[in-house]
Amino acid sequence: MNDIRAINSSAKALRPLANAVCSLAFCGAILGAFWGAASTASAQSITPAVTSWTRNVGGQTGYGGIIANVTLIRHSAGFVYPSASGIPSYPIGPWAGNPNTPVNQSFVFRITKTPTVATTPTATPLGIIGALINGVPFFNPLDAMSYNNLNIWHRNAMFWEAASFDSCKSHVGPGGVYHPHQFSPCVAAVDAQHHSPIVGFAFDGFPVYGPYGYANADGSGSIARMRSSYRVRSITLRTSLPNGTVLPAAQYGPPVSATYPLGAFVEDYEFAAKIGDLDASNARFCVTPEYPNGAWCYFATIGATGTSEYPYMVGPRFKGVLVAGNTGPGGGHVVPTDSPVIFTGSACPADLDANRVVDAMDLATVLASWGGGGGAADIDRNGTINGGDLAMLLNAWGVCN
Repeated sequence: MNDIRAINSSAKALRPLANAVCSLAFCGAILGAFWGAASTASAQSITPAVTSWTRNVGGQTGYGGIIANVTLIRHSAGFVYPSASGIPSYPIGPWAGNPNTPVNQSFVFRITKTPTVATTPTATPLGIIGALINGVPFFNPLDAMSYNNLNIWHRNAMFWEAASFDSCKSHVGPGGVYHPHQFSPCVAAVDAQHHSPIVGFAFDGFPVYGPYGYANADGSGSIARMRSSYRVRSITLRTSLPNGTVLPAAQYGPPVSATYPLGAFVEDYEFAAKIGDLDASNARFCVTPEYPNGAWCYFATIGATGTSEYPYMVGPRFKGVLVAGNTGPGGGHVVPTDSPVIFTGSACPADLDANRVVDAMDLATVLASWGGGGGAADIDRNGTINGGDLAMLLNAWGVCN
């Protein structure tokens, strides 16, 4: 007991524990008796929506010498306001056949800290629907055009514009807006052995993860690729919509062919509940390292071979209530009116109770979770709480930067 009382004052003395085997029964008994409910994380104003952004702390520049990544993070009680040029720090381009070039967008986004599920979901619009953690916006699957301009068979950008994507699977739209319609491997590596990081936030405030999560929504079951619940329809003629609506002849799409293969239009896909892990919004309620109590999370979907799978990032409709100011003409240039403060820190994965200090409370959480599945204590994101997580916690001991 005296050793446990000394934890806060002497982190160095704990480091040999990183290579030791901890009995879950032993740890649970000791910590349960001593800490009680104190190891439960309390609500904090500094949430993953504040800490997940790639902040420019060294004046990094990207394409054309433009200031890169997120240049300023402000937050209030209810919202986070990341400012960004829309240009990443990694190399981008070229964009074959695309006459547009990226320009500084001077974005200021508004991301809610308390996203809520929408009673009536909003369709994702054309243009920006969310922001990657480096401030680059992302779009839905559409390319703004439809067959015969009838607004019925909507073209899938992943087919019609694929030739213009760079190695980061992104390209440039009118007005110089650099963006992907899909998961970009330049934002986060594809790693099948670890829970993917947050790669962005949709404009309803729910996080977007890379393609891998915990196999089970409760955080158990190791790591698995999150599968879309959309599939290509079994059709040869485009005479009906995915919801079963039979169209008049004047509204037919082109027959399936080499010119118009399945997948050329988003209406070529249908949602089939539970054939994958995700719902119609490409989301599920689940435990993640950042949200140990569970949250609605989108996942960027890829196939077994690594190719992007529809609906790619966010489904045809947002899961949550859309926050005003980010979408539509002039969107992404929010002027805060709620007196936000500047955040100058960074993500601190070992700070499990979100108080910006890695201390005995965080250690208690790791030890009490020993041998279990994922969640906050899964600091190394491999799906199991063990010595790797303990070592990372001890190496991060102290105040977060």
